[in-house]
Amino acid sequence: MNNKGLLVVISGPSGVGKGTVLRSYLAQNKKVKVSISATTRNPRPGEEDGVHYYFMTEERFCQLAENDGMLEHAQYSGNYYGTPREMVERELCAGNDVILEIEVQGAMQVKQKCPDALMIFILPPSMAELTKRLIDRRTEDEETINRRMAAAKNELAQASSYDYAVINDNVDDAVEKIGAILRAAKCSTNYMKDFINEVQQL
Repeated sequence: MNNKGLLVVISGPSGVGKGTVLRSYLAQNKKVKVSISATTRNPRPGEEDGVHYYFMTEERFCQLAENDGMLEHAQYSGNYYGTPREMVERELCAGNDVILEIEVQGAMQVKQKCPDALMIFILPPSMAELTKRLIDRRTEDEETINRRMAAAKNELAQASSYDYAVINDNVDDAVEKIGAILRAAKCSTNYMKDFINEVQQL
């Protein structure tokens, strides 16, 4: 039997509700871990190393990246961010599913390095609803919202590169669909290939 966990990549435009959906899914599924990103920026007040991020020096981060120690990485506002490979592989081998909530650029890096990763894109019911959600957050000005909507259109253009798309019209429905996708993935012949070979040799 294959006891290894699934590597799951979840992406979607800002405001689509990824965080809300994931929190609800995690509350119902205890053997699922969310990958902790590494960064070279300084911790903010209240942030803990290994809880919110793995805080690293730029030298350490670049060394890991150069030696394939990052599943994906990118630079934003002068700081590096990425997903350390070691933590992900440790949890997968322990039988835990690992979710990476990352943007499209990083997701495509993971897909290239880990072809077996399960790729899920969270869709808004409509662009109008996405705009409404961003406005209702009341955390950004009009210029920022317009910039996020432009980015959303670019991200949606890459949704077909993912294995599945889930519409977040209702959080409970979206959570149920993600669970169904993971259950189905664990019945795929690709996931079960080691067990199939084992049965053949009995």
